[in-house]
Amino acid sequence: MRTSTDRILFTHVGSLPRPPALKKLLLARQSGGAVDLQAVRSEVVRATKEAVERQIAAGVDVIGNGELSRPGFQTYIPSRMRGFGGTSQRRIPRDLVEFPALAAPASEPSDNPPRRAIGVNPAAIGEVHYEGLRAAEEECEIFEEAAAAHEGRYVERFMTAPSPGIVATTMLNQYYDSHEAYVDALAREMAKEYRLIVERGFVLQIDAPDLAMERTIMYQDEPLATFLLAAEHSVAAINRAIKGLPPNQVRLHCCYGNYEGPHIHDIELHDILPILYQARVGALSLELANPRHQHEYEVLKRNPPPDHMILMPGVIDTTTNFVEHPQVVANRILQAVDAVGERERVIASTDCGFGTFASYELVHPAVVWPKLKAGAEGARIASERLWGRQ
Repeated sequence: MRTSTDRILFTHVGSLPRPPALKKLLLARQSGGAVDLQAVRSEVVRATKEAVERQIAAGVDVIGNGELSRPGFQTYIPSRMRGFGGTSQRRIPRDLVEFPALAAPASEPSDNPPRRAIGVNPAAIGEVHYEGLRAAEEECEIFEEAAAAHEGRYVERFMTAPSPGIVATTMLNQYYDSHEAYVDALAREMAKEYRLIVERGFVLQIDAPDLAMERTIMYQDEPLATFLLAAEHSVAAINRAIKGLPPNQVRLHCCYGNYEGPHIHDIELHDILPILYQARVGALSLELANPRHQHEYEVLKRNPPPDHMILMPGVIDTTTNFVEHPQVVANRILQAVDAVGERERVIASTDCGFGTFASYELVHPAVVWPKLKAGAEGARIASERLWGRQ
């Protein structure tokens, strides 16, 4: 994972808006409809090329492929592994239970952006197992080709994959003796995708919203201690899955759910931070831009990341169409540097993704790129302040 000794780099969390034609194809394929797979691939290739171009134009230093071939950041897994079938209904976050008008499902979320997309997904009904990595390999190949045309205009490339824990809490267990056994089985299989991404030369980002978000979903009725034990088990599973991979080629993303809601029951960062620090990764991505978690720079200052770990603070909110002023972004970056104590150990980022699911986008696609540009501009302003030169 590359860092800079003369400026703050800017990246994002992963998912980017999918063009309408691609969204339609992905949703049709996910629902079991007949689709032309070559047409899907062609749309993914086209969309990935455009996403790379637009990231570079916005000033993003560490670019991603946008997760454009996936219907969701974690819901694509059943299409790559055997052992899934039937249905499992995910619980509604606790804050949205208390505000049911915000939780009403919407087939077209743009009609009512605050609504939470509630999905029905398959369950684990047998032993989960990767039968082959061809789909993951093709995703890497498409990104490699798109990025190759812009060699030298970006610092590094990253690709995402979900944590065993978030797969287990989305595609629920109907086969294993325990939730923990299911997470362990997923870790064994996800390790194959993790290794592929790193061996292809990408930084691996493991998306683990379960380490915070599940406090208000799967564990909303449980004592805090029960959730913390589950989070600790999930981090241990991640560590087993990435064993043998260079820690500085892996970054971990943790968040509280990429939806516009009250978030009044989000777990406090100070409760989970010691567990997050147990992850044998080179960088930690946290939500710090939205109104519920902006204060937690103070938590990080009291308990800063270990010396080997980079902080990737969210400095752009991914649930609002407000475009942050670059000076606001710069101020947030300066707070992050102050908390860590070293400017070289901060890479600015977004709170979460902009296209978490093909059927669910809170920020209008046209607004995503100005927000990313504001992030890059804020990083430039912060760099001038931190290094004392333009």
